[in-house]
Amino acid sequence: MSDLPRYEYVKLADDVAADIASGKLPQGAALPGERAMTGLYGVSIGTVRRAIVELRKRGLVATLPAKGTYVIGGPESPADTPDEDETAN
Repeated sequence: MSDLPRYEYVKLADDVAADIASGKLPQGAALPGERAMTGLYGVSIGTVRRAIVELRKRGLVATLPAKGTYVIGGPESPADTPDEDETAN
């Protein structure tokens, strides 16, 4: 299955997700604007928009109309870690 080609928007979403996981894009950070991302990644604006939709589906970013897209989650966001009370027996 790894021999199948990936869509460009999935590649872009994976790249941004990797930046989030590595801490390069921490929680609360703004993603570059759509047009800026077209230049950074060498893809069309449609690809950027589909990648952002994919990142929203993954729960990594949220888009605020006329404000931008922001990182809201990551591999170790507080919602993912158990509370001390939950781990105590």
